[in-house]
Amino acid sequence: MIPVVLDTNIIVSAFWTENGNAAAILQMFVDEKIQICYDTQILAEYKDVLSRPKFTFSTVKIDELVKSICNDGIIVAVKPSEAAFADETDRKFYDVAKACNAVLITGNLKHYPNEPFIQTAAEFLVGYFMEQRDVLKMLF
Repeated sequence: MIPVVLDTNIIVSAFWTENGNAAAILQMFVDEKIQICYDTQILAEYKDVLSRPKFTFSTVKIDELVKSICNDGIIVAVKPSEAAFADETDRKFYDVAKACNAVLITGNLKHYPNEPFIQTAAEFLVGYFMEQRDVLKMLF
């Protein structure tokens, strides 16, 4: 399984647009193709943001996602890095991704340093399916 860290905006997008790229990434988690890496701060942000009244997301759906992440994800404890961030709330995602050697998937590339392990949902999906295609070519 591929380790990933999901920025909260990816989770929100997945809940908002059930046929979009972000939803496809959450389905990959359900299908055990990726493994979500997180820390307690990330999990708390997921719960807080998804529960905001403006979104009107189902409490049951939120609880199911959080439970799945806790059961099937990788929890880590990290020390904050010294990388520069305009918004300090983004640091936790970056630090967990670095600690897990994971892909950080976000809808806001401009919030993060320009590093190859930080990708949009579309970039991640293209890379994943290109890799799968290459594996199939080797087999046949």
